[in-house]
Amino acid sequence: MAVARIPLHWDIFCSVVDNYGDVGVAWRLARQLASEHGVAVRLFVDALAALSRLAPQVDAGSDEQRVQKVDVLSWDGPQKDAPRAAVAALGDVVIEAFGCGLPPNYLAAMEGHAMQPVWINLEYLSAEDWIESCHGLASRHSRRSLTRHFFFPGFTAHAGGLLRERHLFARRDAFRARPEEQAALWHMLGVDPPPAEALKVSLFCYPDAPLQTLLDAWANGSDAIFCAVPEAVADAAIDAWLATATAASGRSFRGGALTVARVPFVSQEDYDRLLWACDLNFVRGEDSFVRAQWAATPLIWHCYPQTDAAHVAKLGAFIARYDVGLAQGASTAYAAFSRRWNGDAAGVLSWSALTRVLPDLQTHAQGWARALAEQKDLASNLVRFAADRV
Repeated sequence: MAVARIPLHWDIFCSVVDNYGDVGVAWRLARQLASEHGVAVRLFVDALAALSRLAPQVDAGSDEQRVQKVDVLSWDGPQKDAPRAAVAALGDVVIEAFGCGLPPNYLAAMEGHAMQPVWINLEYLSAEDWIESCHGLASRHSRRSLTRHFFFPGFTAHAGGLLRERHLFARRDAFRARPEEQAALWHMLGVDPPPAEALKVSLFCYPDAPLQTLLDAWANGSDAIFCAVPEAVADAAIDAWLATATAASGRSFRGGALTVARVPFVSQEDYDRLLWACDLNFVRGEDSFVRAQWAATPLIWHCYPQTDAAHVAKLGAFIARYDVGLAQGASTAYAAFSRRWNGDAAGVLSWSALTRVLPDLQTHAQGWARALAEQKDLASNLVRFAADRV
């Protein structure tokens, strides 16, 4: 039986629409393909300044550079032609991240090539059932003799998997076993290590989250809470709360039982460590959402808000998968809190109800991460998918 040949040259195109989620996923994927699968990867990004926030080694002013075995190139977006050198050497596999579009001259070169590249549109992550019937489907281009394949990340063996590096769990567990590394993280973030008795929370959300209600509940509660908030996250709500804070020290502000620590925007590696260091993680979008699941601690997801409330359906689909095996009380509290956090009036933002079931959620998060890790990861699935089509 013939062994499928792994395509050796991959081009990934990513357009930064807003925030950092798209480029964060593209960068993680590019690095993993290069480091674990030995392929040559070129990553085209139309906003290197955004990528450099996640990967400080990237020079936002350089049009072409090599970083962590990945060739990083600047491009002007899908409406503009790609650099001539890019078109002269097409990838064996071309990944169009999140339907961003490809440069016209690159598409023309693909069409005219004797061995057309495997063209994959990497879609957004979803827990919805319908993605399984669409995963891997081929579609002919409307104007060119080209075929594009749709690849859906997901939570089951019938979808494309999730990004997960080979030694991720080992690095996570080693970090948690070393108190000195955890202390070094907090000092790097410019804050004192949280008190041992405090519930450590990381907060990453969109501006429309009902944050003021949650901050008040934390401040007025009886249990100490330490909340780390990256810069530029929910600034208005945080500033309103800080106006009532009773004490400040460096980057940390106290009000009642709550300490809020404003921490700097950090690299992807340091953000992973922050998730590992916390007892509860509020995350948003896609990249931080997946990383919080690998942290194996309770998480609250803030979906990217959509005007037609499609994000509420996406949340419901995830909850339906995530809470399988949870005790009824924990399932009810988790679903109600998550829905209200995402603007669904059917939910209830009850911190007291959520905090009572945190031990159940912790046990569940560990089992969920282990079960997901039994499936093939996204990069490995992409490599196998492309190899079957070369």
